[in-house]
Amino acid sequence: MANRKRTNPVQFYLDDDEQYILDEKFRLSGMKSKSAFLRKLILYGYVYDVDYSYLRNYNTELGRISSNLNQIAKRINSTGNIYKEDMDEVKELMNEVWRTQKSMLSKQPLIKR
Repeated sequence: MANRKRTNPVQFYLDDDEQYILDEKFRLSGMKSKSAFLRKLILYGYVYDVDYSYLRNYNTELGRISSNLNQIAKRINSTGNIYKEDMDEVKELMNEVWRTQKSMLSKQPLIKR
């Protein structure tokens, strides 16, 4: 502990409501250290937790689309023929990629820095 860079302790008082709010915000931040949480809050003016769970859904959807495209490519490579139905399916899958991409981007958090 002798080599600590932070040598200035800070102490302040909170009423019960303020303490509850601080504890809740700290809990929701997911951070492990309340000291780090408070430093980040002071230095950057905000602490936020971004939920990226929708990216898992996006990756699942892209995996499904990729699998379908691979099946079409194998069929084309094995027969040497490209069928209209295959092209229609590829177009629909690409439209689905763009819809999914647009949906994912609309869920991006808007954070001003």
